[in-house]
Amino acid sequence: MISSQPIRVMLVDDHTMVRRGLATFLEVFDDLELAGEAADGEEAIELCGRLLPDVVLMDLAMPEMDGVTATRVIRQRFPEVQVIALTSFKEAELIQNALQAGAIGYLLKDVTADELDQAIRAAHSGQATLAPAALQAMVHAATQTPTPGYDLTKRERTVLALMVEGLNNTEIAERLVVSPSTIKSHVSHILRKLDVTSRTEAAALAVRHHIVD
Repeated sequence: MISSQPIRVMLVDDHTMVRRGLATFLEVFDDLELAGEAADGEEAIELCGRLLPDVVLMDLAMPEMDGVTATRVIRQRFPEVQVIALTSFKEAELIQNALQAGAIGYLLKDVTADELDQAIRAAHSGQATLAPAALQAMVHAATQTPTPGYDLTKRERTVLALMVEGLNNTEIAERLVVSPSTIKSHVSHILRKLDVTSRTEAAALAVRHHIVD
């Protein structure tokens, strides 16, 4: 059902031709309206304050201020404004950062006109849209086995590096100017986190997976 009021869309992209193409796309639909254009994140925030668009199509890779930062600020200052990330990148970390910043959608720039139209309407209704390739990237990242040692603390990594050098607990304690009992505790935590049963296994795992320098 077409709303009596058009959905006001703001375009944010540092490439003029991309904005021109998107503006032309909006003209096709009677219930979509171009609210404004910005070439970087800072300009997007300033314009949002003046124009209060319904939906923002936000590029992520821009000079001065990137789209993730701009999205976070816009969502904090103007929570009624919905943001759809529209980018060429589909790395899981970037997708996650954009969604955590408050984006309600994540689309790639090869999106079809119909898909973009549906995403804008969905965002205006408070519904999320995630490009299939972006969803696949998120699922792939979530199912990957964490790298061994990812949860070691900075001090535990230091102790592990000295273990790789072949130092025993007393020698490590002297090197770090702490008590042997403290080092014994660190070593116990390291073996547990690496899921190994000996110092030798821990050292070998550290070298094989480049856990320490």
